[in-house]
Amino acid sequence: MSERQTAQRRRRAREFEAFVAGAAGRLLHAATLLTAEPPGVNPHAQQLLTAALAHTYAEWDRLRGEDPYERTRQELAARFARSAWRYHRVRGGVLDRLTPQERLILVLRLYEGVAEEQTAALIGLPVERVRAICTRAIAAMRSTPPPRPPRAPAEAAT
Repeated sequence: MSERQTAQRRRRAREFEAFVAGAAGRLLHAATLLTAEPPGVNPHAQQLLTAALAHTYAEWDRLRGEDPYERTRQELAARFARSAWRYHRVRGGVLDRLTPQERLILVLRLYEGVAEEQTAALIGLPVERVRAICTRAIAAMRSTPPPRPPRAPAEAAT
């Protein structure tokens, strides 16, 4: 490997590290909302984000002026959508009473501020459907939360 290639790799690594330092917190929060995990206990969100960041790093040199945050957010959303069936169980997060599709649309639209048209294109739905799902998700979040089943009392040790 030449000195020039080594220097390019070091530059690429520094640029990517700076990007991650600035964006990882917000992206992890978005991933945590998507997976409906509590903020402090979010192994699925961390896995999802790690895979999205790895993809961004692999494409780093080909971004050529594209926003790396936008690219990573798209990859995060796409990975979540492909594996959403894994995130349907209640995990105790803020958005855990929404379906995975509702969480995806709500996070993209409200937390990330992505336009309806972009959200629709990203997940492959008509704009009207995205609007309807977003409205339904907002209504569900504004409604009184459903009562949680009472916990079974801990059995006494015998």
